Amino acid sequence: SRLTPLLELKQTFTSLSTNAIKTSKYNTFNFLPLNLFEQFQRIANAYFLILLILQVIPAISSLSWFTTVVPLVLVLSVTAVKDATDDIVTCILGCFILLMTPSPLLPDEPCVSSLLSEGEVSCEPPNSRLDRFTGTLTYAGQKYSLDNDKILLRGCTLRNTEWCFGLVLFGGPETKLMQNCGKTTFKRTSIDRLMNVLVLCIFGFLAFMCTILAIGNRIWEQLWGSEFTAFLPRQGGVDTPFSGFLTFWSYVIILNTVVPISLYISVEVIRLGNSFYIDWDRKMYHASSDTPAKARTTTLNEELGQIKYIFSDKTGTLTQNIMTFNKCSINGKSYGEVEMVTRKETVDWSFNPLADHHFFFHDHSLVEALKLESPEVQSFFRLLALCHTVMAEEKIEGELLYQAQSPDEGALVTAARNFGFVFRSRTPESVTIVEMGEQHSYELLAILDFNNVRKRMSVIVRSPEGKLCLYCKGADTMVYERLDQSCTKLMDVTTEHLNEFAGEGLRTLALAYKDLDEEYFSSWKQRHHEASTALEDREDKLDLLYEEIEKDLMLLGATAIEDKLQDGVPQTIEQLAKADIKIWVLTGDKQETAENIGYSCNMLREEMNDIFVVSANNSDDILLYPLSHQAYALERSMELLFLRTACLCKTVICCRVTPLQKAQVVELVKKYKQAVTLAIGDGANDVSMIKAAHIGVGISGQEGMQAVLSSDYSFAQFRFLERLLLVHGRWSYLRMCKFLRYFFYKNFTFTFVHFWYAFFCGFSAQTVYDEWFITLYNLVYTALPVLGMSLFDQDVNDMWSFQHPQLYVPGQLNQYFSKTAFFKCALHSVYSSVVLFFIPYAAMYDTVRDDGRDIADYQSFALLAQTCLVITVSQLRTNSCFTLVNHFFVWGSLAMYFTVTFTMYSNGTYLIFPASFPFIGTARNSLNQPNVWLTILLTSILCVLPVLAYRFLLIQLRPTINDKVEPLTNHTLQAKAAPPPLASRARIRHTSTRRSGYAFSHAAGYGDLVTSNCFLRSSKWPETKSFLLKLISLFLF
Repeated sequence: SRLTPLLELKQTFTSLSTNAIKTSKYNTFNFLPLNLFEQFQRIANAYFLILLILQVIPAISSLSWFTTVVPLVLVLSVTAVKDATDDIVTCILGCFILLMTPSPLLPDEPCVSSLLSEGEVSCEPPNSRLDRFTGTLTYAGQKYSLDNDKILLRGCTLRNTEWCFGLVLFGGPETKLMQNCGKTTFKRTSIDRLMNVLVLCIFGFLAFMCTILAIGNRIWEQLWGSEFTAFLPRQGGVDTPFSGFLTFWSYVIILNTVVPISLYISVEVIRLGNSFYIDWDRKMYHASSDTPAKARTTTLNEELGQIKYIFSDKTGTLTQNIMTFNKCSINGKSYGEVEMVTRKETVDWSFNPLADHHFFFHDHSLVEALKLESPEVQSFFRLLALCHTVMAEEKIEGELLYQAQSPDEGALVTAARNFGFVFRSRTPESVTIVEMGEQHSYELLAILDFNNVRKRMSVIVRSPEGKLCLYCKGADTMVYERLDQSCTKLMDVTTEHLNEFAGEGLRTLALAYKDLDEEYFSSWKQRHHEASTALEDREDKLDLLYEEIEKDLMLLGATAIEDKLQDGVPQTIEQLAKADIKIWVLTGDKQETAENIGYSCNMLREEMNDIFVVSANNSDDILLYPLSHQAYALERSMELLFLRTACLCKTVICCRVTPLQKAQVVELVKKYKQAVTLAIGDGANDVSMIKAAHIGVGISGQEGMQAVLSSDYSFAQFRFLERLLLVHGRWSYLRMCKFLRYFFYKNFTFTFVHFWYAFFCGFSAQTVYDEWFITLYNLVYTALPVLGMSLFDQDVNDMWSFQHPQLYVPGQLNQYFSKTAFFKCALHSVYSSVVLFFIPYAAMYDTVRDDGRDIADYQSFALLAQTCLVITVSQLRTNSCFTLVNHFFVWGSLAMYFTVTFTMYSNGTYLIFPASFPFIGTARNSLNQPNVWLTILLTSILCVLPVLAYRFLLIQLRPTINDKVEPLTNHTLQAKAAPPPLASRARIRHTSTRRSGYAFSHAAGYGDLVTSNCFLRSSKWPETKSFLLKLISLFLF
């Protein structure tokens, strides 16, 4: 254990952990080596480095070294700048010994006060357990126990007091929150990983081609090479075998375009452009909080189009964490039932000067019942004003601020406040409320606190008239068991109302009371005191006393609270489910709360038979795992069984999970399912799973910015996830796949023409194209059309993407780019290269010009071959839509090709740079011949026609979902073919056998604190050591 005398904290200050939190991968010193190491994990980058080394060897290289250095340095530099931008991190530093409301807790280096010089703290070492803490405080010879109730964790917010003193035990990475956060991992997309495999295959094929050509060179040199030595003398010391060896490496350099370095430049540009689309999307902008969507990384966009599993937090992610009082049942009458079509104006609270004007209610009949002084209605709201552990702050007269243990409690007390029963203040012995304008003080005699077994709480109060009464609220199943037999009829009516409320997804609560006899209560109070001070079986003895007094209750009614979901959550979940995306909810809340949210989001439905698996022995439609079973299920011997069971279910909700367990569930799915995962959350407790998933999404909500800072993408509302995946993700994936298929096709075709030409040039490593064409092919002539397709192409617009979420499925199945698609692309390139080489070769063989002069020279053939190549690859793009930008890029690139070609092959350019531009007059002498243009036309048709026929047959015989939808979205008929609007989901009203229990906090209540003398604070700072010690013992970190 850690033993730290407080007097020695100053001396040990530098040896303890600081409070600096680092979530970045890089720092100033390791950025360059670490980033280069990560970049050279791309096999292609390592290949170009080796290629650069080969190019400095004169005997091998026929190209200058700078042709590889410049693009390689450019790629590495652009990627490094992008990675540095993505890795911007905010570090939080602080040193607190005095905490002020509402400052978030940021433990720092130990800070010591001169008053704390006689104590000693012994505690457990840093660990990730959030539910347990063991330690002792020794002061003035006395030992005080330190447990989890006396620990404030990093990320907590101080409530119910303006300030407190504390001692920092753990800071920075040693805090329990950061122990649960996990490490920052280097994320790469599945396409990146596939590319590494494909590049290895390409290298193997490149070596195979070069080996064939090297063998061909040796055979040619041995059989026919001596016939050319008269005008092509061999270099000294170069025999036939060594010539073949040098030829191998020469062709490695010449055929390197099979994996062009411009591929990675283009990929980064495409990813950057698609990231900007996310940042600029106004439909993902949240006006209320002035929060736009933000792509915090530019390397994972296409992965958004392949998500199979989503892991979501609940509070603040699916919900607003705001509860509203919607309906109630009082003495057999239901209130709050107002049809939308006849909805009246909201209730006017002007009769109540202390009302919260942010509270809305539409049923005026309830207010009328109050004004008519209905005793049942008054008792109902009196109970809500008295039976709670809420704290009230009133810094300005008449402006009340409630701080509640749970949002439910706050909603109920606020409802009572607006209906004229205003909770005003409390002391450990009393509760002061304002009843319809008159202030009354009730003596607080006992709080029978809530826990997970009781699922109810009660208070015993004495009214100003001296009447003793017990008020109870809790889950209806618990309250009903303790009702007096005279309430049978009322209970039946109230049960019908509860079923209606639960059918609408509202969280229900039953209310009851009991008048107490003075003599009996005095006896019970004595026994309660004895039980509360017992050293053995204290909790069991108290439970027996609670059961004894909570009998023969009189039913008052029931409340219905709506845990407000964020806008569009059910619709978003429904749309994502149609896209075959599995959604798992991982929450730290208790099972009842998780169940309620599941029904509210329509993840759980009545037709699922209401069977909840909690032991992992079998499965049905629903799976809810509480913490104990979850921890057991994640053990190595059980994890596979847990995963198989979960994957059989339609809905998976893991409740009572710690942040570290959230990450373990994500890792489990990643390990065994080999599927792309996404984690979304809004709080610091979600950071671990955000880092663990392939894609991490942070919601900027009410729980700080730590989730956002650790995420890859961020926005303000869960509903934006639908657009991020179904629109931006699918478009990004589709564009990237089309780009890769087209890029590999055009470069394989370009390279294979070199391969065929080698058989006609004596395997001499001569290039079939002009050197300047080789340089500008990827940079100028074909760059803009492919970038235009990759940045602007849409198979369907965003509205059709929502209308047909099944369009997302091909991305999950890797249908657009895979090893099979790559192999088909390579075969297509082989066919095209054969046509592009042999058709021009045959057309120019023994051919003469119109004036009788010979046209069959090397330069004319090179010009014809490269012209056919540029026109063909421009026609074979797979755009789904053609915009003005696309047309400009295509025709502009072709115009650029002919302009540059005529310029470089002109007399003037040759006269200025005779050594660099030897193709003088070739363009004007060749391209003015009709047979040249006929050859270009024939070559283009032979390349394009089989592709069109194959696509036509594929659409007719095996149409995909895209083939079925795309005709409906023909851009020329866009106005007529607009999709019908998505049906708005009206709340379905039905009765239900399921009643949602009241969602108290999953921890025990604050009854002991409320009835103690330690929770009320003077506005003045403490001046004595004894008072300070009490504060430290209660709020010690």
